Amino acid sequence: MDIVLLAKAAIMGIVEGLTEFLPISSTGHLILAGSLLGFDDDKAKVFDIAIQTGAIFAVVLVFWHKIHSTIVALPRQPKARRFVLNVLIAFLPAVVLGLLFGKAIKAHLFTPTVVASTFILGGFIILWAERRPPGSVRIENVDDMTPWDALKVGLVQCFAMIPGTSRSGATIIGGMLLGLSRKAATDFSFFLAIPTLIGAGAYSLYKERALLSVADIPLFAVGLVFSFLSAWLCVRWLLRYISTHDFVPFAWYRIAFGIVVLATAWSGVVTWAD
Repeated sequence: MDIVLLAKAAIMGIVEGLTEFLPISSTGHLILAGSLLGFDDDKAKVFDIAIQTGAIFAVVLVFWHKIHSTIVALPRQPKARRFVLNVLIAFLPAVVLGLLFGKAIKAHLFTPTVVASTFILGGFIILWAERRPPGSVRIENVDDMTPWDALKVGLVQCFAMIPGTSRSGATIIGGMLLGLSRKAATDFSFFLAIPTLIGAGAYSLYKERALLSVADIPLFAVGLVFSFLSAWLCVRWLLRYISTHDFVPFAWYRIAFGIVVLATAWSGVVTWAD
């Protein structure tokens, strides 16, 4: 396989891993990077979704102790069963709404104006969320969440179907506005990403299987490896970051990036056609 193409796959994997779990929209960054690299055909769109699995492996590795202890405790601990139930409850709204409205959203909302607007609006929502009074936090740990809390976070995650919103941004900031601490919201966003992104990747590969062949395995393998490595570094960094910092810098980054999206679209540098 062409070394240049593999290099592009590596770059896209790095972009995916670095942006998937930050509240800045990995989709928007992948679109911009893919257009600049000339890596934006139909197969590349499947690639973008499939390599999310590499980022998920990084989450599983970082949170392996929690995941393993929960699985082991499932038969005997109600707390473990409630945690798994909460993740499944939060996962279901995206499945239902994605199947019902996914095609319509892709057909009508994937425009530079929508993407830039959601980038900028999301930035201002983050600024608003970070101004919460200290007494508004009622859940300090993911294990304290109720099924109702999980459902509300799951419904908020559905906003991420709008391009430029950011799945992690919707779940983290939405969770904070719903009363979760910054750490609890971030941790739950990571755990919720596991079924959400694996499901999206598997569905995309199955749906677009006619586009793929055995010759594509090296391309996807490179993307997965670099997505995993960059996501592993990013997740570890983010967990340290939130212990002493807020998300305000990401808000201003989103606003600036939204302006960049509009500028590149208007200048013709980036092609946003489906």
